[in-house]
Amino acid sequence: MLDRPVSELSKPSRRLPNQRWQIYPQKPEFAQKLAVLTNISPIISQLLINRGMETPEQVQAFLAPESLVLPSPLEEFPDLAISLELLQNAIASQTKIAICGDYDADGMTSTALLLRSLRTLGAQVDYAIPSRMHEGYGINKRIVEEFHSEGVGLILTVDNGISAFEPVARARELGLAVIITDHHDIPQKLPPANAILNPKLIAESSPYRGVAGVGVAYILAVSLAQQLGETKGLIQPMLALFTLGTIADLAPLTGVNRRWVKRGLQHLPKSNLAGVQALIQVGGVRARGAGEQGSKGENPKSKIQNPKSLKPEDIGFRLGPRINAIGRIGNPQTVIELLTTDDMGVALERAMQCEQINASRQEMCEQIEQEAIAYVETEFVASLQKDRVLIVVQPNWHHGVIGIVASRLVERYGVPVFIGTYEDEEHIRGSARSIPEFHVFEALEYCHDLLGKFGGHKAAGGFSLPAENLQVLRSRLIEFANQCLQPQHLKPLLKIDAKVNLNQINQQLYQQLNALHPCGMDNPDPVFWTPNVQVVEQKIVGKGHIKLTIAQTIDNQEYKIKAIAWRWGDYFRLPSRVDVAYKLRENYFNGNTTIELELIGVRLPIQVQQFFASPPSPSSTTFEYNKRHYACGFYKNGIEAELRIKNSEGKVLAMQPGHTIGLLGTNRQNAKEVDISQPQYDSIIQVALQALSMLSAEL
Repeated sequence: MLDRPVSELSKPSRRLPNQRWQIYPQKPEFAQKLAVLTNISPIISQLLINRGMETPEQVQAFLAPESLVLPSPLEEFPDLAISLELLQNAIASQTKIAICGDYDADGMTSTALLLRSLRTLGAQVDYAIPSRMHEGYGINKRIVEEFHSEGVGLILTVDNGISAFEPVARARELGLAVIITDHHDIPQKLPPANAILNPKLIAESSPYRGVAGVGVAYILAVSLAQQLGETKGLIQPMLALFTLGTIADLAPLTGVNRRWVKRGLQHLPKSNLAGVQALIQVGGVRARGAGEQGSKGENPKSKIQNPKSLKPEDIGFRLGPRINAIGRIGNPQTVIELLTTDDMGVALERAMQCEQINASRQEMCEQIEQEAIAYVETEFVASLQKDRVLIVVQPNWHHGVIGIVASRLVERYGVPVFIGTYEDEEHIRGSARSIPEFHVFEALEYCHDLLGKFGGHKAAGGFSLPAENLQVLRSRLIEFANQCLQPQHLKPLLKIDAKVNLNQINQQLYQQLNALHPCGMDNPDPVFWTPNVQVVEQKIVGKGHIKLTIAQTIDNQEYKIKAIAWRWGDYFRLPSRVDVAYKLRENYFNGNTTIELELIGVRLPIQVQQFFASPPSPSSTTFEYNKRHYACGFYKNGIEAELRIKNSEGKVLAMQPGHTIGLLGTNRQNAKEVDISQPQYDSIIQVALQALSMLSAEL
């Protein structure tokens, strides 16, 4: 027999993604009842149940957000009335107004929105954004002193300010009025501003509760325009900027965000803002003619598929990153000029700058990610299960992009990641990204005595520290992680909505899903799964993506569908039989529209997992295939169980779970490696597993 384990002769480059699959409990009777009451399909009602909806009224409000009767923002935000009064007085007296923004997409779109609207309403207004490199986040005393020296009478913060007690106190001391508009968590001590607009200060049940910084700016600008009776021509441009900022900031697409973003996505392609049109052109949004196609190996996410009505992913993957890249490694003024100019020439010039800086940002991310992975694999990978957190600090990394790299490391290793770089020999600045069971801000507070500045929320944060505290910080974070994380948490969580067979996937199902759009935070894209499919073709395309075709046989008929798995080159080649989890995507090619799968999860079929984890006892049997007799069984060989199938001539096919290469021969010495994903081997393996399954069922 074949005595040495298969893994000694052949290993795939990496095993399958290390994921936890959480499949929502299916409620077919309730889903059917809700479907009848609300005139939708049972599959859509099941998806809505998964999203917390239990009554026809909730379903109706979700499916038709325009039908909601919104309370007046003046009733919801206690300081909105005084904010409007301060702005009206400043406009009437031509007092200088200065906006202090932020360098992320939310902060820059907020700044542009208020600049455009206040200028249109006759205000004398300018802006400042602190330097990411030299000052970090939020209004500071330097900016306050500068505003004062320029004769500013009213400061308006956007997407920051709620924690800026000292800078705001200094502004008041100098006789400046201050309106804070922000959406970040409320500190114990509020700054002494004249007015504070923050959705975290209003009722949790309010439809305005989830707005980002750009949402607060939008509410303020629209309310001011309405009070002044000057709404004509103002609302649509502001809605476009609101939509860009809300999606790019990953704000929850619920409440008013859902209503306004849905409206904004329909309006964006025909927006009369020069900057938005330039971004759409440069960012790859264009209609494709019949017979036109992308270049070989092109990432389909690089083109916006249907420019008539955008989807959140078009902003998330195409427009948002170009804006964010500027805030990370460029000058925010570029984006402000892009979004406030009415000159198409200037807009295209600024959009091209965004394009070039985003390309540099991508290269930088790629390089830092590879360096970080090499460092982790050498230094920390062996102790990850014990440490339950990853702290990676290296010199010469650009701190504007390390947050993106942190997210990719979380995706790869399934643990919270704290990543930093040396600002000089004595100081480190870093970013943190998390998993659902780990609270970043609480972790930073646990280490507060070791840190300089820090801030954040549950999922992400930023921090600085003296370099001499690094080892103690590492120990403290490991201590915190071991208090709140169990070993089972250290696998990325994949939430799955429902099981679907390949014969159910068609244009009709895809159209039904449109009822859920726009999807995003708190209203995720539906995720489906299909068990035990066969991978019939697979190849690497672009920068490490797997393009594949999968098949499923139902009632003796084979159904095939194409799929793509982004950034999964490490898992190539996938086993021949797998369970797959995916989102549905529309693909336009040569004038044809097809539905394809975007794979986000893959695992060995449950039956195979169970067999290899605890083989049946007895663990061998015989079966017949193509009129020939075979013996098969599970055998412990090395670390893992191995399935062996033997024919009447004594030839053995041996395989281990998750491997695409098996061994075929009468003994290990003369055995040859074979690709068990090939149909002739895959078919016999399935029959053998079925025979063993029947054996275990009889026991």
